[in-house]
Amino acid sequence: MARTPARERPSHRCTECGLTVAKWVGQCPECQAWGSISEVALLPGASRAAAGPVSAPATRIGDVDVAAAKARPTGVSELDRVLGGGLVPGAVVLLAGEPGVGKSTLLIEVAARAAREGAPTLYVTGEESAAQVRLRAGRTDALSPHLWLAAETDLGALLAHVDAVRPGLLVVDSVQTVASSAVDGGAGGVTQIRAVTAGIIAVAKERGIATVLVGHVTKDGGIAGPRVLEHLVDVVLQFEGDRHTALRTVRAVKNRYGPADEVGCFTLDDVGITSLPDPSGLFLTRRPDPVPGTCVTVNVDGRRPLPAEVQALVERTDAANPRRAVSGLDSARVAMVLAVLGANGHSFVKQDVYVSTVGGVRITEPAADLAVALALWSAQTGRPLPPDLVAVGEVSLSGDIRSVPGVSRRLAEAARLGFTRALVPVDPGKVPTGMRVTEVRDLAFALAALSGGGLPRVPRPAREEDAPW
Repeated sequence: MARTPARERPSHRCTECGLTVAKWVGQCPECQAWGSISEVALLPGASRAAAGPVSAPATRIGDVDVAAAKARPTGVSELDRVLGGGLVPGAVVLLAGEPGVGKSTLLIEVAARAAREGAPTLYVTGEESAAQVRLRAGRTDALSPHLWLAAETDLGALLAHVDAVRPGLLVVDSVQTVASSAVDGGAGGVTQIRAVTAGIIAVAKERGIATVLVGHVTKDGGIAGPRVLEHLVDVVLQFEGDRHTALRTVRAVKNRYGPADEVGCFTLDDVGITSLPDPSGLFLTRRPDPVPGTCVTVNVDGRRPLPAEVQALVERTDAANPRRAVSGLDSARVAMVLAVLGANGHSFVKQDVYVSTVGGVRITEPAADLAVALALWSAQTGRPLPPDLVAVGEVSLSGDIRSVPGVSRRLAEAARLGFTRALVPVDPGKVPTGMRVTEVRDLAFALAALSGGGLPRVPRPAREEDAPW
């Protein structure tokens, strides 16, 4: 007697990480996301797929025309730097960032510059009216007769505008506000975002339209929607910035056409957004006389060396638990540097410690450890460091100064800005002409080199009532 074949059972897949499970669960066991498991029905005979028609015959790799994949500059130099030269026809870029950081301001500028080159540009907004976008474009001088605006939240209407305008550049602000009538669920849902993105990508690839999608972020800083969204697009850019400062950065998280570790710098003000090819001036304080508690380091963000100033303030306190406040740096590494300084005879017991960077820059790499240690030592002893000195190096728990990547590039950038002295780890590589480099093997050696250099001492009042003010 022949056996009846077993009936195909549906499976369940996580829309965030793609994990497949046998039955539905509320939380994904892999990525811990809630409500991301959905049923995926198995099509009968899916494993016996037959050959079908092809869109184009296979071509030898040497015969493929690469002209179609050549990047075209956007006219915004810092954005071109991050993209690897510009926008590639048919490429889909996802630009994500917090509300109010300046995503729409940047993209209306990019759209206007593309339109001024003569290419029809379509800007589709789902969050504002066309009149609101027009007012912002007028304020930032981003007007062009070849720039078309449309306020739509339906995918079918968006594609109809693409058919009518036939743009060379398409901007969708934002993908979470567009919905497809062929898919169940509201705009911004996992299913809707996946369907809308797939539809826009298909049109962009078919017609060679460079497309930029604006994406929202969650409260944790991740891109809202399914994780598959980042896999579908060609480039993922993260737009970052503090609302209290003018500095904005665009960071490449994924880039199929260029480097994925580049960073672009901008300034945002009332008249729009401006590229900042040399942002070093934002992170340094120019003063006539040196003051205690400051030290300059060179931070590498992506592949870009950026000099930054670290400031420290140390004050005596009678509180049982002295205050430790850190801004712009990793608080755990600052705490470690304080412990290493204490082990080298510079204890901060009964002292409040404040450590910060200048200009809103955030430094997370260990290369700033030595600058943090020297700024704290300078603030505690009242000895200002030389204004032409930079310090680069990682401080280990044993007090050793460990090497960091790209020391020669950091020194070259410091020399370009006029710094003539540097404290670096042993074997720094190529040293710029005219720069005096002191190789330090441990923190005690670095402090001894500074203490024996005849640095002026600035007297500090022991008590508040003794202060001259």
